[in-house]
Amino acid sequence: MPAPWHIYETILRPIYVSLRRLVTDILFEWPMGTQTSREVSLEELGLAAEGREKYRPSGWLNLRRILPIEQVSENDVFIDFGSGKGRVIYQAARYPFKRVIGVELSEELNAIARKNIQGSIDRFCCKNVELITSDVLAYEIPDDVTVAYLYNPFTGSIFRAVIDKLIASIERNPRMVRIVYNDPVEESVLLAAGARELRRVRGMRPSREWIRRSSIVLFALGPNAGRMQVNVQHDRDAHLSKCSSVY
Repeated sequence: MPAPWHIYETILRPIYVSLRRLVTDILFEWPMGTQTSREVSLEELGLAAEGREKYRPSGWLNLRRILPIEQVSENDVFIDFGSGKGRVIYQAARYPFKRVIGVELSEELNAIARKNIQGSIDRFCCKNVELITSDVLAYEIPDDVTVAYLYNPFTGSIFRAVIDKLIASIERNPRMVRIVYNDPVEESVLLAAGARELRRVRGMRPSREWIRRSSIVLFALGPNAGRMQVNVQHDRDAHLSKCSSVY
């Protein structure tokens, strides 16, 4: 008789994933006119390499769950490392960010992202959206970025190099940077670099590993990170009147 774990992995999990994707398409993709659901391996894109992960779409409510809209001001700049088909870029553009940036290795995925974003620009609170095709190792992080997002796009030496680049940017222009890390495989690297955990949202999934992979953590990195308060708020009424609803 097959072990329960084997049954879960080979039968139950694929069914769960398929049903969840269908529900996501019905609730979000179809009404918004976007196409971001299907996972894409780097082998399909001809970009497979050690330390680089396949494209997986973040949950449509991930950003709202970890980063309330009242904690974003018009001085904040958002960047998504490994922005894929643009699902998180879409979410971020519904906030009052000054600028939203996506950095993606694959031009094929970036082309899909551009189509998704261009078709929805009238719905955005932030209309200054940049989608850049670049290897993160060759990309220079702008010195005004204040919120960074990662859905485990890379690990190992690549992750460490990006954090080093972020620290160098903070040293050039001292500021606090909040890091939203989904599936936080390398969170120990962030903590060792001096980041402080501000908030953690755990996923509700049928296995411990799956719960970890669906968890989202908000970190603060920069001067005085240890003294940053979790409930820092900007002018809530002003932002909510401009961006009345994230969805």
